[in-house]
Amino acid sequence: MDVKAYIESGILELYVAGALSEKENKEVYALMLEHPEILQEVLAIESAVIKLTESVSPKDTSTLIDNIKKNLALNGEKDAKVITITKPKYNWFTYTGWAAAIILGVGLLWMVIQNNQLQTDIQVVETQKSQLEIEIEYAKTDLDKAKTLISVLRDENITELPLAGQGDFAATYAKVYWDKETNRIFLDAEGLPEPPEGTVYQVWSLTLNPLTPVSLGTIDNFATDDNKIFEIENLNNSEAFGITLEPAGGSETPTMEQLYTLGVVSAT
Repeated sequence: MDVKAYIESGILELYVAGALSEKENKEVYALMLEHPEILQEVLAIESAVIKLTESVSPKDTSTLIDNIKKNLALNGEKDAKVITITKPKYNWFTYTGWAAAIILGVGLLWMVIQNNQLQTDIQVVETQKSQLEIEIEYAKTDLDKAKTLISVLRDENITELPLAGQGDFAATYAKVYWDKETNRIFLDAEGLPEPPEGTVYQVWSLTLNPLTPVSLGTIDNFATDDNKIFEIENLNNSEAFGITLEPAGGSETPTMEQLYTLGVVSAT
């Protein structure tokens, strides 16, 4: 998955705005758990929305209220000239109505300010709550992974296969733990360097006669995974495993010039 392109697609802004369907919301949430970059972007968008809300809310209404009070005082100025006419255009009730309207406007303005502040506080709390929930989910996921890995390492029926560095990449290494009963492998890729930007590691299952590579997928989250151990589905009758460096998105066939590690399954 191209995380950068996904972030730039605009779907995260729609997620924060609450404009996505329930299914789309769940998809975004799952990607937030898998890709910390997406989580950070969502938090950044929420923070920007909060700052924008604060920026459009009046910061200080004291001057406005003072000006309104001065205008009210001018309406009752003692030295004002009085012109007597046969039929007054305005009467006391008119001025009273204006004053009431102004007071009502000030009250409504105060309510708007208070409401904006309340909404800002709610958004801050919701953002903090969401971040905490995600961190808790991360902790649970890491614990589950640790328990699974421990059970794999202790299982005598697991096939352990070292992958040695090849050619110009002789200093690299990896290891595969193959659980044939559950059709999965655990790849320990600690011995691989971080791939250059725009490239990904791709894992291959191989049969040797004839030589047939089958892609087991790309490791898109290599840089963000702390322990560098990846669980991968493998439905193949593999005779060897290899890892190549490929352009982002992966390749249909392995680029042999970029073969980093290779290991053959021992005959049993």
